[in-house]
Amino acid sequence: MADPRDPAPDEDLVRRLIVAQFPHWAGLGVRRVASAGTDNAMFRLGDDLVVRLPKAPWATGQIEKERRWLPRLAPALPLPVPVPVGAGVPGEGFGAPWGVYAWLDGADAWNAPVTDLAHAAEELGRFGVALRAADAGDGPPSFRGGPVTAWEDGALPVAVAALADAGLLDARAALDAWDRVLALPAWDRDPVWLHGDLLPGNLLTRDGRLSAVIDFGGLGTGDPAADLMPAWTLLSPATRPLFRAASRVDPATWSRGRGWALCWGLVTDHHYGGGTGPGTAPAPNPVLAAVARRTWTQALPEFA
Repeated sequence: MADPRDPAPDEDLVRRLIVAQFPHWAGLGVRRVASAGTDNAMFRLGDDLVVRLPKAPWATGQIEKERRWLPRLAPALPLPVPVPVGAGVPGEGFGAPWGVYAWLDGADAWNAPVTDLAHAAEELGRFGVALRAADAGDGPPSFRGGPVTAWEDGALPVAVAALADAGLLDARAALDAWDRVLALPAWDRDPVWLHGDLLPGNLLTRDGRLSAVIDFGGLGTGDPAADLMPAWTLLSPATRPLFRAASRVDPATWSRGRGWALCWGLVTDHHYGGGTGPGTAPAPNPVLAAVARRTWTQALPEFA
């Protein structure tokens, strides 16, 4: 398991790991890939490869999970996904497994927003249908595959109070919406696969169109509702129905997905916002905080 005392991944560490474990790639240049992700650091390796290393203790095991499951799932998916090409082991003072992948061209949908939202809605819907159709019998549980309350763990009322104190929302409206989420029927079918983290930073675009899905660290099985969050993290009110139709989910699952969007948005906005009023400290992750605010502000009005 990754130790908090491990050296933070940087270009020098990656070069040393490559020289020691993949000497045939030792002559390739290494450069960091800017990312707002909280789990893994990424580094280009030459023009055709990318190295991923966990940068947080909780991310240990994600690389191994991707290496095991992505080759099995990828052939059935309608969008390109990362292809593992090298399995790194702890070394050079770094205590966790790491991986080398084929590079996927494109920019993430936060830095290069989707302009063809209708295409994205339909492609993401098809992606979810294909992923859920894969055999999930021996798949690991997703950290977002259970009830949203298991992930939230009491943090939502605290977030609502803080955001309301900052004048950003009506606490009563938010808590009333949360009560409606809590009353929704639970998933009562066999677990299915879900990506678990379909945020804009994990979607690639080219020329304004969705081109690939990356970062399967949250991959697992359970209730697929969390994979419906792009309806509110990414899509517009006009294209949301296209995604819903392409996703082929029942009304209760769609409603739980909206509940995930509300809860994740509020809790993440509060957690990563670094303060919610004038004069507060800078946000520890302004990108995630901005995505989160966009998400709950899109979802909350639908409860009215």
